[in-house]
Amino acid sequence: MLEPGKTPSTDKDRPTRDDFVTVNYTGWTIDGKMFDSSISRGRPSTFPVSRVIPGFTEALQLMVPGEKRRAWIPEALAYRGQEGRPKGLLVFDLELIEIPNRAPADVKAPPADATKTSSGLAYKVLRQGDGGRRPRPISMVTVHYSGWTTDGRMFDSSVVRGTPSTFGLDAVIPGWTEGLQLMVENEKTRFWIPVQLAYKNEPGKPSGMLVFDVELIRIN
Repeated sequence: MLEPGKTPSTDKDRPTRDDFVTVNYTGWTIDGKMFDSSISRGRPSTFPVSRVIPGFTEALQLMVPGEKRRAWIPEALAYRGQEGRPKGLLVFDLELIEIPNRAPADVKAPPADATKTSSGLAYKVLRQGDGGRRPRPISMVTVHYSGWTTDGRMFDSSVVRGTPSTFGLDAVIPGWTEGLQLMVENEKTRFWIPVQLAYKNEPGKPSGMLVFDVELIRIN
């Protein structure tokens, strides 16, 4: 059973079984005991829609990004009496944050409200971060990211892999070196990186302008 969303989105695009989703959730047994919460851990969870309990899979396919719902999941659609797992009817508060493998609507070109630097890099802050500390040109950083070509093809994603990436800013494409220095920890930004700041049409690499969603997790 699903309670209608409290914060509905205008986006009509719902995830399918083949998609990855990023969600915040909290789960309780019917006696009020909380047994799991991405919110308590301080970070949303990303996973394939088809790789969770059946009730989760079904509920998420009824939601749109930005929506929150409460789901009552019967044991037959939950852990089915598995040893060490919560038993009986389970209650989840779900927030579908994004479908990270889907290309953003503005993938073809930076929108009018994007900021453009003198080098040609364009960016738009998607989520404000914490504090005022920014990386330097040789800093080591840990990030989550997804990258697309302008035709909407995803070519790389740490989010989909489920593991953040750590690297030095002096060891990545120039658009990343410049762009990450504009960010603070916990900030999420979308970058439109022109070819001269990306792979410069290097054989075997994605060509043309590239679009990246980058979350700066920490400056190491």
